Amino acid sequence: MKAHLITYGCQMNEYDTHLVESQLVSFGADIVPSVDEADFVLINTCAVRGKPVDKVRSLLGDLRKQKAQRPLVVGMMGCLAQLEEGQQIARKFEVDVLLGPGSLLDIGQALEANERFWGLQFKDELHGHIPPPPQGKLQAHLTIMRGCDHHCTYCIVPTTRGPQVSRHPDDILRELDMQLSAGVQEVTLLGQNVNAYGVDQGAKLAGYPSFADLLRLVGRSGVRRIKFTTSHPMNFTEDVAAAMAETPAVCEYVHLPVQSGSSRVLRRMAREYTREKYLGHIAEIKKHLPDVVLATDIIVGFPGETEEDFAETLSLYDEVGYDSAYMFIYSARPGTPSYRHFADLPRELKTERLQRLIVKQKEWSARKNAAKVGTVQEVLLRGEAHESGFLEGHTRGNHPTVVPKAVGASGPGVYRARIEHATPHMLYGRLIGADGQDLPELPRFNPEAAALSHPLQMV
Repeated sequence: MKAHLITYGCQMNEYDTHLVESQLVSFGADIVPSVDEADFVLINTCAVRGKPVDKVRSLLGDLRKQKAQRPLVVGMMGCLAQLEEGQQIARKFEVDVLLGPGSLLDIGQALEANERFWGLQFKDELHGHIPPPPQGKLQAHLTIMRGCDHHCTYCIVPTTRGPQVSRHPDDILRELDMQLSAGVQEVTLLGQNVNAYGVDQGAKLAGYPSFADLLRLVGRSGVRRIKFTTSHPMNFTEDVAAAMAETPAVCEYVHLPVQSGSSRVLRRMAREYTREKYLGHIAEIKKHLPDVVLATDIIVGFPGETEEDFAETLSLYDEVGYDSAYMFIYSARPGTPSYRHFADLPRELKTERLQRLIVKQKEWSARKNAAKVGTVQEVLLRGEAHESGFLEGHTRGNHPTVVPKAVGASGPGVYRARIEHATPHMLYGRLIGADGQDLPELPRFNPEAAALSHPLQMV
C-alpha cells in the first residue's frame, strides 16, 4: 500500500497524523509525498471553523473524481469525522474509512475490512499508546491529555474529542525519552487545556502531578527546550508561572487565549473568567517571567458583541501588550450552543472589526520585535529558508527567524544569533560563536559567476 496523509488544523492533529502514519508504516505501508502516487489517501480534519471544513469538501470532491478513474481508498479522520456534519459529508463523497479522534488505533482494522469502516468510539487504549519518535527532526509534539471538560458556547471540541483524559506521567516520560534518543531538542506538550492536567483523575490524583509539577519533571529529563499549548485561563495557576521560571528548559513563551476583552462577551462565551481575572493571570506571569513572550487567541464578532465590547478587546490588547495573536472572525459551528441560541452578526461588520484588530496586532508585534534588535537570541534552525543561502527557525519566544548560512553552522541545530533587523512577523539575524563574534557566512551561489567558470555545465 502507498499512503498519503493530509492534515488540517492544530498541533494536536499533527501529532495524531504522526501516530496514524507510524501505524501504517508498521503494517508495511509506504508513505508517499503526493495524492497522485497513493492508493490510500487519509485526511485529518478540523471542525473548529467553517473554512477548514470547506477545504475538506473541496478535496473530497476531487478525490471522488479520481476514484472513478483508478483504484483509490479514501479516509477521513479527526474532529470533523466525529460530527454528524462530517458523517454526512463522508456519505456524500463516498469516504471508505472514517475514524474519530478516539479511534485512531482502529486504522489497521479499517484497512483489513475491505469495506466501508467507521470507528467513532473514544477508546481508552489510545491514552497509553506511545508512537515512535519522529526521525531526523529537532522538534516533536507530545500529547499529555485529550479532550476538554469546559463547554465554551462557540466550541465544538468537547463533542469532537470527548471529555478530558490525562495521560499517565510514566507514559509521557517514556515517550519523551524515546524522542530525546532520536535527537529531539525541543518538545511541545499538547492538550486542549494543558494546565488542567491531572484534574480529571479525581481520587487517582496521587499518581498524577499538577501541570506545574509535570513541567518540572519534564525539565529534569535533559530536553533542551520545552513549550506547551494550549492553556485555559480558568485553570491557570501562579504555580505554572513559578515552574516556568524555575525550570531553565521551559521557554519564556505563554499562549493564553483570551477570546474577548469584554467580560460581558466572555460570559456569553461561557469562558468562566472575567477581564479582570484574566489580567490577574497576566500579572502573575510577568511577575515570575519579566521577559515573557505572550500570545493569545481572539474571536472577533461573537454574537451580541457591541462596538463597546470590541473597544474593550482593543484596550485589553494594549494593556497586555501581546507579542502575537491568532485572530479569527466568529464562525458559527453546528452543534454548539452559540449556533443554536445566538443570532450571528453581519459578515461585513465582523470583517471590518478584524481589520482594525490586525492593525493593532501589527503595531504591537512591530514594537515587540524591534526591541529584539541588537539582542542575542537562542534560535532553533529547522533547515533551508525559501531564499537560497539562508536558514529558518524560531527563538525560545517562538519568533520566526532567518539567518545566513555560516561556517560551522550550515544545517539544522540550536545556535545563538544576534538580531539585526525585525518586521512585525520576522526576525533577521546573524549567527555568532561562543566568543560572541559573528560566524563567517558561507559563500552564496552566484549563477552568473558559475556560468563564466563552467559555461558548458550551464546549458
